[in-house]
Amino acid sequence: MNESAALNETGVGSPQSSWLEAEAFDANQTLALSSAALEYHVNPWDIMLCLSGTVIACENAIVVAIIFYTPTLRNPMFILIGSLATADLLAGMGLILNFAFQYLVSSETISLITVGFLVASFTASISSLLAITVDRYLSLYNALTYFSEKTLHYVHLMLVGTWGASLGLGLLPVLGWNCLDDASTCSIVRPLNRTNLTVLATSFFVIFALMLSLYFKICKIVCHHAHQIALQQHFFTTSHYMATKKGVSTLAIILGTFGASWLPFAIYCLVGEREYPSVYTYATLLPATYNSMINPIIYAYRNTEIQRSIYMLFCGCFQTKGSYRSRSPSEV
Repeated sequence: MNESAALNETGVGSPQSSWLEAEAFDANQTLALSSAALEYHVNPWDIMLCLSGTVIACENAIVVAIIFYTPTLRNPMFILIGSLATADLLAGMGLILNFAFQYLVSSETISLITVGFLVASFTASISSLLAITVDRYLSLYNALTYFSEKTLHYVHLMLVGTWGASLGLGLLPVLGWNCLDDASTCSIVRPLNRTNLTVLATSFFVIFALMLSLYFKICKIVCHHAHQIALQQHFFTTSHYMATKKGVSTLAIILGTFGASWLPFAIYCLVGEREYPSVYTYATLLPATYNSMINPIIYAYRNTEIQRSIYMLFCGCFQTKGSYRSRSPSEV
């Protein structure tokens, strides 16, 4: 190849030099294609997020289908569980679409739409958890009037507020609250700017604080009810103690799972800078997606009514004996 270059410089040409030149060009072209293929790799973190989204979508699609096609699951509790499952289903689909668009279609517009879709879905998921917490509190605080039309109106208002606020936050990046025109304003989650991400993180902390407060009040009501039962029976039996302990433990698991999933990412959204390695963002975002994977297990698959519907859906031979009444969240 060096001889060929020297011959070209001196203006001397021959069939052999032309052949060497062509061979060198083909070799360089092959090397260029090989290096380009090596450079085009898939981020393992993106693969894990896509796999997480696939599991989330499958889990929650079953819950949505069961609630939609089962007429007995129409009380306020299951309406809110359906809202949560729908939000998590959309979040899982968003993770899958984000992976596909990121590596197949490179477009800033599509990136904005995908990120906005994910923001709206995860916001609706977190807000639905708050709505379920409010519903559980109302079922204990107003146990006698829980199954009235008034409760159903409250649930519909919570659904409108949940999805309305989520849609509004999801539209912010699309409507211009992004960093595509000014890279210096980018956050750890591009193309969201720091102001947008700070609003989202602050909203999460507000919702988490409200959930903590409500679950603390629920624990007080549960303990008070157990104490009243003990006074009526003149002693506190082991079964009452175990039931109270189980109820408090369940609330602790719900809050602990939610906090462990989302708190690391929410805190990093406030303290992280765009110059930080992206591995920090992935390492905190991935556990946050696991919350949408755990939600159907905590709120749906452990529920007796939904288990009954699953048996009827997949077995077709499960028959209920006698009349059946859907239970309230306080009974569950």
